Amino acid sequence: MQPVPENRKISPGLVFFLVHSIQVGTGVLGFQRIISMHAGYDGWMSVILAGMLTHVIMFLMYKMLGTVKGDLVSIHTYVFGKWIGHFFSFLYALYFSLLVITIIRSYVEVVQVWMYPRLSTFLFSLFFLLLAYYIISGGVRTIAGVSYLGTLLPSYLVLTFVFTFKYADFRNLLPVFDHSVMDILLSTRDMSLTYLGYESILMFYPFIKDPERSQKFAQWGLFLTTSIYTVIAIISFGFFAPAQLDKTIWATLSMWKIVEMPFVERFEYIGIANWCLIILPNVCITLWCASRVVKRMTPIKHRHTLILIAVLCLCALTFIDKRDQVNVLNTISGQTGFYFNFLYIPLLFVLVYIAKKVKKQ
Repeated sequence: MQPVPENRKISPGLVFFLVHSIQVGTGVLGFQRIISMHAGYDGWMSVILAGMLTHVIMFLMYKMLGTVKGDLVSIHTYVFGKWIGHFFSFLYALYFSLLVITIIRSYVEVVQVWMYPRLSTFLFSLFFLLLAYYIISGGVRTIAGVSYLGTLLPSYLVLTFVFTFKYADFRNLLPVFDHSVMDILLSTRDMSLTYLGYESILMFYPFIKDPERSQKFAQWGLFLTTSIYTVIAIISFGFFAPAQLDKTIWATLSMWKIVEMPFVERFEYIGIANWCLIILPNVCITLWCASRVVKRMTPIKHRHTLILIAVLCLCALTFIDKRDQVNVLNTISGQTGFYFNFLYIPLLFVLVYIAKKVKKQ
């Protein structure tokens, strides 16, 4: 792998925003119902446990990257050789492309259900991908800047949950530990799907100045994400009765319906519109990762791989037009991400350690 010029690298502190922004997307709008299916209102424990797992996986990824001194493609080549390694790297390119499709289609569904039922999925996806292409063309520094703005500008939305305290009954969370350990673990598995995206650090690593020092910022980004999800889960469990939450697909949006201000009547419309700033870094990061993986495996220029993957994602988005198809898409991407992150990465870490020992001998 050719060294990345210094003028294309980002400072270690910006890793905080890259990691945090990719984890906060459309999943925040409706994860409460998912984690309560198995663990009920003990689901807030699952949020914390899943967050702790992400810290462990991040630690393993940095250990691998520090050993190989490259990116994900370099790790695969180091362990499996060129051709087998490229096969596994190609699977990750498909995975990141799948995340692009899932993020955009999930957001379009929210907009169609809550605001504009006749919104064209194709046109919205086209303009959104064009915007993402324009940002990615500016390089990793531009993506990091968008991640910074996508974290900072919509942060005021957290304050709107104060309006729910008037109607919340936090005794709903009692008694604590009302479910078995297995139920909590199953809920942890479901919650871990919402945290996906931080594995993009496997591709950003060579673009970070003093990358070893950036791990603490990546861990703080994970901590902030876990804290936000935990607070929202506890507030939601206090606001909704169990029977209500079982029938509420987008619990966060439903809570925004009670927000009353002198200058706005339907605050959920503002929340949905502002959420576009939150999912924009999601799409930029995952689309960049997918195109970067393909660029690293082939002699094709990055700009061309970016256009190719964006067009393929747009074509796939036009065929997903029903609610059950969106559910299947979310299920497939969630399960794929779970296996890639929480099973494959620990296995890959062990293989890197073995390969290092063998190469020394």
